[in-house]
This record gives sequence, structure tokens and C-alpha cells, in this order.
Amino acid sequence: MKTRYLFPHKYKALGWILFGIGMILGITLSFNEFEYPDWTAKVFPLIAEKEAELFTRNVRMEWSDNNIADEVASILIIIGGILVAFCKLKDEDEYTSIIRMESLIWATYVNFIVLILSIIFVYDMPFFHVMIYNMFTILLFFILRFHFVMFRTRKILIHEE
Repeated sequence: MKTRYLFPHKYKALGWILFGIGMILGITLSFNEFEYPDWTAKVFPLIAEKEAELFTRNVRMEWSDNNIADEVASILIIIGGILVAFCKLKDEDEYTSIIRMESLIWATYVNFIVLILSIIFVYDMPFFHVMIYNMFTILLFFILRFHFVMFRTRKILIHEE
């Protein structure tokens, strides 16, 4: 079976580490209103807002200072999640591919059902927070379902032997 779009199994542990660090940092930032820790760096935004005396103005292509903690957390979650979700298993086969595909479809459906419910029932700043979390939920739902189904399958196979 060809698995040309999957990463080698050796990167899965790295994925779990990056994903875990990103989740811890992201949860910490979320509880501290995205202001902790103070990792200020010079950034070159394509589009940003800069406070003037009375109004906020759009700034494009201009170096500015920004706390990059939320960007670091997001990138760690995404890269770690992709490595965890799309690394080969030690014993990758046709059945694993089917479970992987079904889990991805299931995660997509659940993700968009949650998004639709959020659009209907959540407003203002809490909706913005839901949208931030929604960037990561499809990966999270996929990882949870795929590993749950694989665990359950192994448990059934061991029980039958």
C-alpha cells in the first residue's frame, strides 16, 4: 500500500512533544487573555492595526513590535498536530488507511457542526474565541477519533486471540 502523503513513523514522538507544548502554551495564553508570556519581537505584518492618538489605523508592510507568544503556540499546535495525525503507524495497512480516511471525514463533519452551532448561539467576543479554537479542532477531533478507533481495534484483536 502506498502512503506517499504520510510522514515517517519516527516523527510521531516529535509531533506529540510539539503538540503538547503548543497546547500548554495556548491554554496558558487563553486563561491569561493572550498576554502571557511577554515574547515581544519585531515583526513585518502584511496587515495590522496600530493605535494612533484617537483612532486605530491599518499598517501594512511596516516593522512593528508584537508579542509573538500566540503565534508560537499556534504554529506548535499545527505542526505538532499534523505530525501526530499524519505519521505512519508501525504497522500501516489497508485497514489503517480506511480508519484514517473515515476519521478525517468524521472530524470534518463534527468540526463544521460545532462551527454552525457556534454561529447560531455564540456572539461578540466569545465568538472570536470560538473561531480561534476552531482553527485547531479539526486536527484535534481527527487525532482523538483515529487513535480511539485504533485502540479499540487493537483491544478487540487482542481479545479474539
